Amino acid sequence: MTIRVLIVDDQAMVREGFSVLLGAMPDIEVVGEAVNGREAVTQVAALRPDVVLMDIRMPELNGIDATREIVAADADAKVLVLTTFDLDEYVYQALRAGASGFLLKDASARQLADGVRVVAAGEALLAPTVTKRLITEFARSAVSPRPPAMAQIGELTERETEVLVLIAQGLSNVEIADHLVVAESTIKTHVSRILVKLGLRDRTQAAVFAYEARLVQVGG
Repeated sequence: MTIRVLIVDDQAMVREGFSVLLGAMPDIEVVGEAVNGREAVTQVAALRPDVVLMDIRMPELNGIDATREIVAADADAKVLVLTTFDLDEYVYQALRAGASGFLLKDASARQLADGVRVVAAGEALLAPTVTKRLITEFARSAVSPRPPAMAQIGELTERETEVLVLIAQGLSNVEIADHLVVAESTIKTHVSRILVKLGLRDRTQAAVFAYEARLVQVGG
């Protein structure tokens, strides 16, 4: 099936460049463009794209607030944040707001297309080491674990907590299953239960949660 993409960036050259790169892919269709976050929210509601490529720094409504509004209106919305800098506090805030991952703007055509496919498939773009480094860098800013996080952790079983830590370390379901020597279907069940118990929407938010709750050693 064709993946429908909305490109959001206030720079025309960036929008056109991504549109050309993605338009050349047989399984991806660019269905629209937006020049700021406010327009993005409107376009998402009208076009219902499978993936939103979202810039962060834009006039009227930035990418963080736009992402928050989009996922609040549609829990299934998938936002892939675009940034110039990998260690960017705004990217971290966007991940907390509900983005499913991020890509650097200098990504190759293949990386861009693969990123869109991963997010469209319902996975989080977590595997790159830079994502772990980003979360680690800004999770360290919290002096202590957030109280709500600690209370919610108590609702997890020992195995679910173990799976959450492995998610935060960037492992896929297959890798977690191999590590724990169980079936992949079992891990999928654990992940689903973790997200429900913690009130999270996807693996990216689960990873952020794990770092902020100090389940994963910050800086490690």
